[in-house]
Amino acid sequence: MEGEEGDSVLNGNCEDLEEVHVNCVENGRFCGKCCFDTEMPLTEEDLRRIEGLGYVKDEFSIRDGETRRLRNVNGRCYFLDDENRCVIYEHRPEGCRLYPAVFDGEKVVVDKICPKWREVKVCEGAKKRLLRLIERVYGFDVF
Repeated sequence: MEGEEGDSVLNGNCEDLEEVHVNCVENGRFCGKCCFDTEMPLTEEDLRRIEGLGYVKDEFSIRDGETRRLRNVNGRCYFLDDENRCVIYEHRPEGCRLYPAVFDGEKVVVDKICPKWREVKVCEGAKKRLLRLIERVYGFDVF
């Protein structure tokens, strides 16, 4: 998501926001790095929401054991266009809304794959939402 001057998350004035906001523009172009070789898991709600847009589950996702994940096409997320923009941005999966917040096995951290990782502040609401998401997707409690 594009951050703007004064964006409370980018400036560290974090309240209890439940999404993570990042200025994804670098050198006048959307970065999209988080959408390369994605392994983003999908919830049942994500699947229903995206199917409601007219997409077919077996085309935009793959089964990985008990979990469905976003499909990659030529190393890029199925929904990433040629300008590194998400074509379903307003309807993107919950995990995408929380990225670059990730769970490292012990706590929620900012993924250093993101070129802007030093600028990202993950609010407590987003941390809790990510942990609840992991519990729903993988079926285990990380609290």
